[in-house]
Amino acid sequence: MSEQMKRPGGALASRPLHFIWMVDCSGSMSGDKISTANYAIKDAIPGMQKAAEENPNAQLLIRTLKFDDGAMWVTPAPVPVEDFEWDPLDVGGLTSMGAAFNLLSDQLEMPPMSERALPPVIVMLSDGNPTDDYRGGLNRLLSLPWGKKAVKIAIAIGQDVDKAILQEFTCNPELVLPADNAAQLSKMIKWASTVAKQVSSPVSRPVETPVSGSASAPVSTPIDISGIPDPADDPVDDGDVW
Repeated sequence: MSEQMKRPGGALASRPLHFIWMVDCSGSMSGDKISTANYAIKDAIPGMQKAAEENPNAQLLIRTLKFDDGAMWVTPAPVPVEDFEWDPLDVGGLTSMGAAFNLLSDQLEMPPMSERALPPVIVMLSDGNPTDDYRGGLNRLLSLPWGKKAVKIAIAIGQDVDKAILQEFTCNPELVLPADNAAQLSKMIKWASTVAKQVSSPVSRPVETPVSGSASAPVSTPIDISGIPDPADDPVDDGDVW
């Protein structure tokens, strides 16, 4: 992918766009849930790479964060999408969502985040309720300028997940995507993987998106949600519902 865009009188450097997969790896994600997530995210990467090639104004960087008994970066540093490979995740333990929010917040501070970056995209997959102090970590995340501007998407896996908490994270109930079976989970992951293209498109965002702590700073980045798959398109029988 080109590092620069040519323009009359000089070159315009591409702007970093951080895309973060944030995955619940607690014990309840075992079986079809984590295997479907692993397969679907891996399958989405080539499409993200192709979209990035068509958007030279942005440098798409990907990372993976997992949380179970604690939280950790599976990808220690942001990786250019063209070099990114999905490492299958294992499961076991609790649901330390608050620890994950704090770890994420560390990386949305400035630095390491750049003021000239595009709004990050954070996609969280979870099937349960936090087992630690999620609110303290979430409040910290949402207090950061980049935490406010980020496009935050939550994929609610199964019947037991607390969607109210996921709505607190996304700040938009329409961006809490239900996935009650493998087909729905795969479709929601595929849709979420396309959001970076919207964020990086110069026609879908202001020319300048300054980050500041002022009240006038944008709180979130609007995206087109018309393409979100409808769960009703995947009818299931009782044996298929998680």
